[in-house]
Amino acid sequence: MGPRDYRFRSVWSIEAPLPTVFGVLVDLGGYPDWWADVRDVHEIDEDTAELTCRATLPYTIVLRMVRIEENADAGRLRVRLSGDLDGELRCSLSRVPGGTRLDIGQVVCVRKPLLRALSPLARPVLRANHALMMRHGQRGLRAHVR
Repeated sequence: MGPRDYRFRSVWSIEAPLPTVFGVLVDLGGYPDWWADVRDVHEIDEDTAELTCRATLPYTIVLRMVRIEENADAGRLRVRLSGDLDGELRCSLSRVPGGTRLDIGQVVCVRKPLLRALSPLARPVLRANHALMMRHGQRGLRAHVR
């Protein structure tokens, strides 16, 4: 992996049934309702949406997400990412006592020019910003499904 390539992994624990959590996750248009860092969603078609995201650092990321897999029975979601980040996001949901566990993995390459320039030096800061955004998402999803 090069200095502009990232692998992220997050594990979320949500106190809600798997079908409920899955339903919220596949509704990309609803993300701004529960995830404050997702500022806007423009649904292009049934399988494609463009998300505008901004976490703590003063930059915005625009991502096009194309659904590759949506399997409620197996608890699997997978999307192709393009735009300011290029890569893939996978999410595996499993039932656990008290709710649902999400294992979220992302493999991406930075495409946004400013972030490409900063990435080799600012890598720890960019990773911290991503981790904070994911914590916000988990907290928002927990509150949303209560």
